[in-house]
Amino acid sequence: MLTKKQIQLLEFIQKRMTRDGVPPSFDEMKDALDLRSKSGIHRLVTALEERGFIRRLPHRARALEIVRLPEALADLAPARDKSVTSFTPRVVSNNRPSPQPRGAMSVVDSGAVELPLMGRIAAGVPIEAISEASHNISVPGTMLSGREHHYALEVKGDSMIEAGINDGDVVVIREQNTADNGDIIVALVDGHEATLKRYRRRGAMIALEAANSAYETRILPEESVRVQGRLVGLIRSY
Repeated sequence: MLTKKQIQLLEFIQKRMTRDGVPPSFDEMKDALDLRSKSGIHRLVTALEERGFIRRLPHRARALEIVRLPEALADLAPARDKSVTSFTPRVVSNNRPSPQPRGAMSVVDSGAVELPLMGRIAAGVPIEAISEASHNISVPGTMLSGREHHYALEVKGDSMIEAGINDGDVVVIREQNTADNGDIIVALVDGHEATLKRYRRRGAMIALEAANSAYETRILPEESVRVQGRLVGLIRSY
């Protein structure tokens, strides 16, 4: 039998992973459950892990996987069954055909799509803006949504490790110019710096939040930040 707080935490984690593709940070869990400190979240996570509802993934900062949901949250599980597979990086083969224009997609088989790899995105100190595709990369079609354009970027830096995004990972981005609070986005700063951060609007200012306590949140005027896309998937090579 789970406590009310344990069920609330499971529900929050599952909804955020469904929306963002990555688990929430412990700070976000603390705020969502209205707890005073992260120690309470650690206790809840440990209890859920001991009961077999979640699993902590090794060698990844605070990465969680939902193993199953209780009956009270069964409606959050995929329709095909009552178990949930949460955000887990997928290893895909990467042949390198000639580049295609940004946003171009071509079906390579029934389950994979080729996307242009547009270069590197900073998860740390911003780097120069992304411009041209270097080559293509195959990604699972299930990562993509609708008819929107998508592209891929190689992550450089460790500022998003607490969201399960490591240096060297490839992120799949859906092109869009708007974002909701909490989205992990590609932000163009002052027209020449590109960075991968969590988006928060604070009145007329935009906060670009890292998922690593070693990095400070950047607070910028709204006109200095241009949203170029939202994270929808991640690929990791081992």
